[in-house]
Amino acid sequence: MEETKMAKRESSFINMVATLVLVTGIAAAALGFVYDFTKGPIEAAKLKAQTEAIKNVLPEFDELGETKTITPAEGADALEFFPAYKNGELVGTAIKTYTKSGFSGFISIMAGIDKDGNFSGYSVLEHAETPGLGSKMDVWFNNPEKPKQYVIGKNPGSTNFTVSKDGGEIDAITASTITSRAFLEALTLAYDSYKNNEK
Repeated sequence: MEETKMAKRESSFINMVATLVLVTGIAAAALGFVYDFTKGPIEAAKLKAQTEAIKNVLPEFDELGETKTITPAEGADALEFFPAYKNGELVGTAIKTYTKSGFSGFISIMAGIDKDGNFSGYSVLEHAETPGLGSKMDVWFNNPEKPKQYVIGKNPGSTNFTVSKDGGEIDAITASTITSRAFLEALTLAYDSYKNNEK
């Protein structure tokens, strides 16, 4: 009798393990299928958002030149440069820049620099900042009615691109100084890389 109970226990344990392995295999296969199925559309959506961002941050152009990848410093992630031309003349360069110093870490920004070396626009591509606070960077630094916040038409070569709390010339987002510092750091990284790689 004891042997029969033991055999049943061993049998049910083996059945449970086999079932678990089978369920795990099916789940892994399903996840792999979903990943493969959605990978293309996700990449297409990111590319579309990037193209729209380039259009939004630069003066009007009719063609983009060859994309360049520039590493600003040893150990840093590369920045992407998208030069834009109208009638064969350079009108500006869009730079996909970033910072890892946001309140919630990584922030990716498309920054436009016109042919005079001033910011012509920016578009926040990716962030995980606090909704209603740090997330306001989308519009905060782009309001011409608030000149101490406004970064368009300015550059870190002639304007101190740090928050006024740190002695700079740019007003931080209310209650979001860390995000504001990170945002300005990303723009400064783009500008410095642009100036260091001008032909």
